[in-house]
Amino acid sequence: MMTRASRMPAMSDLSYRLRLMDTFEGYQQIPCIVSPSVEQLVPEDKTAELARSANESFYALCQKYPDKFPSFVAVLPLDNMDKAAKEAEFAVTQLGAAGAQIFTNQGGAAIDSDEFYKLYHVLDDLEAALWVHPARTQNQPYYKNETEERYELWWTMMWPIETTMAASRLVYSGINQRCPRLKVILHHAGGMLPMMEGRLENGLKLYGTRTAQDKKDLTESPIKEKCQIDEFRRLYADCATFGSKAAIQCGINFFGAGHMVFASDMPFDPEDGFGYVRRTLNDIANLPITEKEKDALRYTNALKILKRIF
Repeated sequence: MMTRASRMPAMSDLSYRLRLMDTFEGYQQIPCIVSPSVEQLVPEDKTAELARSANESFYALCQKYPDKFPSFVAVLPLDNMDKAAKEAEFAVTQLGAAGAQIFTNQGGAAIDSDEFYKLYHVLDDLEAALWVHPARTQNQPYYKNETEERYELWWTMMWPIETTMAASRLVYSGINQRCPRLKVILHHAGGMLPMMEGRLENGLKLYGTRTAQDKKDLTESPIKEKCQIDEFRRLYADCATFGSKAAIQCGINFFGAGHMVFASDMPFDPEDGFGYVRRTLNDIANLPITEKEKDALRYTNALKILKRIF
């Protein structure tokens, strides 16, 4: 992935990216590092330093081109939640970050532990946003008898599943109740969640009945008594579906037009950065929804989430 990314002009050539952005009227970006995380690049004693360097670089970019990049998503040293919370607070309050990005798992660990909530509470207090990006590699095969994933299924299939699992862990751990002002934004239209609507809704009505009595601790949740499907709908999802209008519509059907924000996964398309932006805009334009709802997907929902900035 890194080799591929380094060859993309929109990833390494700022002038190219700016020219590309100019082809879409009024187009602005809230840039982020995406992946890999800083702890995959440097030793533990250097992660905070690298994250700070990335955030200060983003700040400089936003200061130089405020009409193109009004804010950014902070990079965090996620191998240490105390350091991550500290960097998030600095990036938001001192550099104007819109929020921070985490991954669907941290070195294979779930993201709903009390350690992670140190970060979530800081972002909640700041009324910032939390972007959740899927994380899985070729070296994490689904089948136990294999050492590497085949057919690039770690990306095609497992990333949406990663997003679905991470979102579910956040909801069941009480993210909406414990951090009510935090806006959690899921990538790729929320992964598999929209397709799981019926399974979720009916499954929640029988929550706990599939678990043996001596394993009931596995179903304990702060919202066990009221964990209805609407708890999942309180999350946000983006429109990065690689040109699938049906997937965006599915996301709208589940989350509602008021909880979908524009994203395209630019520049990871076969057209050097132009393709996914154009396709996503075309998809939104051709959805069977009102013009007001289309504008919500294009920009007004984002403005509400990022009201502290705009």
